[in-house]
Amino acid sequence: MMALKYIEQIEQIIKQVKVTQMDAINEASRLIKEAVKHDRLIHIFGCGHSQMYAEEIFYRAGGLVAVNPILEPALSLRPEATKSTWFERLDGYAKKILDSEETKKGDVIIIASTSGRNSVPIEMALEAKKKGLIVIALTSSEFTNDVTSRHASGKKLIDIADVILDNCGVSGDAVIEVEGFATKFGPTSSVIGFMILQSVIAQSISCLLEEGVEPNVWVSSNLDKGDDINKEHIKNYKSRVKCL
Repeated sequence: MMALKYIEQIEQIIKQVKVTQMDAINEASRLIKEAVKHDRLIHIFGCGHSQMYAEEIFYRAGGLVAVNPILEPALSLRPEATKSTWFERLDGYAKKILDSEETKKGDVIIIASTSGRNSVPIEMALEAKKKGLIVIALTSSEFTNDVTSRHASGKKLIDIADVILDNCGVSGDAVIEVEGFATKFGPTSSVIGFMILQSVIAQSISCLLEEGVEPNVWVSSNLDKGDDINKEHIKNYKSRVKCL
């Protein structure tokens, strides 16, 4: 049964993440903890499907309030997915995007790019470093190592990041093969990436609590108390987080 085979593949990758990525997860958590403790923001950016990572940890019940998603419309799959591919390779675009955001030295930015090769995510990392931001990459090392950079510098995302969170995916992302069918299917980056990011956020919150710091955390608006709690968070962060 192919559905079961896919689930088993995901389980194997999860085991690989547990064995190989805990040091990176802990370091990313530490950096986020320090940023939140000092009233800094956690920015998150991706292109195409990688925008989902920003949506995953922003305004999410049980998640940190101090998250600023950089959701550039031209880099989304709406209204025409093919345009996002073109924009993702456009030199100079990331600088314009980041310059329009409120950032401070000591902020953290998570940049998601499974291949880590396209101009915009690479430029975003370079520009973020210039502004004194700490760069965390969510990527696939295997995929990255199989491709060349599309940025003028020749660098890839992993060459710039302070911390690399490897989703342990394969080159091309898809893992299922069927004899006689040339194209692999069953991508893994999203489900594994969500797991990694949420584990980082959970660890960050735990570390803050251990240090006696109670972080602002979103509450489900479907709980009776949720709206009142979240209104206060929105009031406090609306001037710093565009999407609020």
